[in-house]
Amino acid sequence: MTIAAATHGMAFGLWPISWIVVSAVFFYNLTVESGDFDVIRRSLARLTGDRRIQLLLVAFCFGALIEGIAGFGAPVAISASMLAGLGFEPIMAAALALIANTAPVAFGSLGIPVTTLGGLLAPMLGHDAQTTTRALPAMVGRQLPIFSLIIPAYLVVLYAGWKRMIEVWPAVLVAGGTFAIGQFTVSNFVGPELTDALSALVSLTAVAWLLRVWQPAEEYTEGARVAVPPTVMAPDGHRLVVATAVTAPDTPKRVFRAYASYGILILTVLIGQIGNFAGLSTLQPPANVTALLKCGQIGNRLCPEPWVGANASVDPQGFRFPVWEFNWPGAYQMSGGRPAALVQREAPVVASSSPYPLTYRLDFLAAAGTLVLLASLLAFIPMAAAGVPASALGTTLKKTARQLRLPVVTIAFILSIATVMNYSGMTSSMALALAKTGVAFPFFAAWLGMIGVFLTGSDTSSNTLFGPLQATTAKLSGLDPVLMAATNSSAGVMGKMISPQNLSVGAAGVGAVGREGEILAKVIVHSLILTTAMGLLALLQAYVVPWMVPAL
Repeated sequence: MTIAAATHGMAFGLWPISWIVVSAVFFYNLTVESGDFDVIRRSLARLTGDRRIQLLLVAFCFGALIEGIAGFGAPVAISASMLAGLGFEPIMAAALALIANTAPVAFGSLGIPVTTLGGLLAPMLGHDAQTTTRALPAMVGRQLPIFSLIIPAYLVVLYAGWKRMIEVWPAVLVAGGTFAIGQFTVSNFVGPELTDALSALVSLTAVAWLLRVWQPAEEYTEGARVAVPPTVMAPDGHRLVVATAVTAPDTPKRVFRAYASYGILILTVLIGQIGNFAGLSTLQPPANVTALLKCGQIGNRLCPEPWVGANASVDPQGFRFPVWEFNWPGAYQMSGGRPAALVQREAPVVASSSPYPLTYRLDFLAAAGTLVLLASLLAFIPMAAAGVPASALGTTLKKTARQLRLPVVTIAFILSIATVMNYSGMTSSMALALAKTGVAFPFFAAWLGMIGVFLTGSDTSSNTLFGPLQATTAKLSGLDPVLMAATNSSAGVMGKMISPQNLSVGAAGVGAVGREGEILAKVIVHSLILTTAMGLLALLQAYVVPWMVPAL
C-alpha cells in the first residue's frame, strides 16, 4: 500500500502537474526566443518615466502575467531585473519584486497550486476532483483580491513614501482595483487556470489607458520630484541605462503581435476549459467509443480487470474529450466481484467509517498542459510568418527540458511524500493535534501556510504537504475545510518573499548574488504583517462572515 500511494503521488506529480509546468515554461521561452517578450518589456518602459508607475506596471502587472504563465521564480527574476534596468537600486528592486509577487502566486503557472490541492482534497472530502477544484479557487478568490487591492499602494509607499503614493493614487487604484476585480471574477466564474493572466492583462491595459488621459503632475525619479522629458531605454553592455538619444520604437503592429501571443494562449485555454469547440459538446461519441468507455461495466474482454483500472467515464452531457479515471493498482482488492479500497478512514477524522479511494484521472486532450502546448504551436504561426525559423521550436523545447529536469523530479517526489502522508494517516494524526487550538485555528492556519512556502519555496508544495492537513483539522474543529485549505494557499503566498529559493532568484536577477541577507532584511517584516492580516481575515470568514465561503 505504501508503494501504491508513493507511485500514485509520483504519477499525479508528472501528470497533470509537471505537464502544465513544462508547457507553460515552453510557451514563455518561445516568446523570449521570438523577441515578443522584449517588445512587451520595451513597450512598458515607454509608457511613463515616473518610477512609481513603472513599479506598478513592471513588478505588479507584468510580474503577475509572468506568474500566471510560467511561475516557479520566473516573475521575480524577470521583474527584478527589469526594475534594475530601469534604474531602481538593485537590492530595492529585488525586494519590491518579491513583495509584488504575493498577489498572484496562488494562481501561478495556470493555477497549479489550487489545482494540485483540489486533486488531493477530493477523496478526503468525498467529492470529485473537478467540483473540489472549482470550490478552492473560488474561496481563494474571495481572500486574495483584498490584498491585491492594497499591494500596489503598499509597494509605492515602501518605495517613495505615503505622500508620493497619494500623488499617483489614480494609477494605484486602477492597477489594484482592476486586478482584484479580475481575480475575483475569473476565479469564481471561470476557473483557476486563467485567473492571473486575464487579471494582469486587464490591469495592464487599464493603467495604459489611464496614462493616455492622466499623468502625475511631476515625474518621480530616484527620490527627486523634478519635471523630466520622456526617456527610453537602450542597451549598454549588460545593463540598461537611460538613453540621451531616442531610439526607434517598435511599430504598433509589432507591439500588437507581441501581446497577441499571450492573447492566443488565453483564448485557447479559455475555450478548452469551457469544452465547447464548434458545438462538439452536443455530439454523442461513436458507438465503438461508447463501448470502450463502458467496458468496465459491460465486461468487455479487451478491458483490464477492475483492480488494475477499468472504470472510465465520459461527460454525461455530451462528448467533449475522452477521460479515463481508474482505481490505482495496489490500493484495492476484489470483494464480492467489485473493487474495494484497502484503506478505511475512521472517526473522528470522518463522521463514520468510509473507504479512502485512490483513483487516477487521465484526460490527454482536455488537460491544461495540452491546451497550453496547442496555444504555443498556434502562437508560433505568426512568429514563423515574421521570420522566426522553425528550428526555434526544437531549440526552445530542449532549453525548457534542461531548465525543468530537476524541478519535475522534485514535484514528482513531493507529491509522492504527500500522498503517503495522507494515505497512511499521518496527516490525520497531525490534524488531531492541531484541532486542539480550538477557535483560534483559522489564525494559525494562515501561519502554517506561510511556513510551508518558506520551507519549500513553492505554494504548490506547501498546499501538497499542508493543505490536506488544514482541511482535516477544519473538519475535526467544526470549520469549513474549503476555507482552511484555501487559507493555506492564500497565506502561503506571504511566505514566498522570504523563502531561500526566491531570495536567491531575486538576488540573481539583479546581479546581487551573495546579498540575499540584505534582501531578506527588507522583506521579512512585510511577510509577517501580511500573514497576520490573512490570519485575521480567515478568522472573520470563519466566524463573522461565513457566507463568503462557497458551498461544496
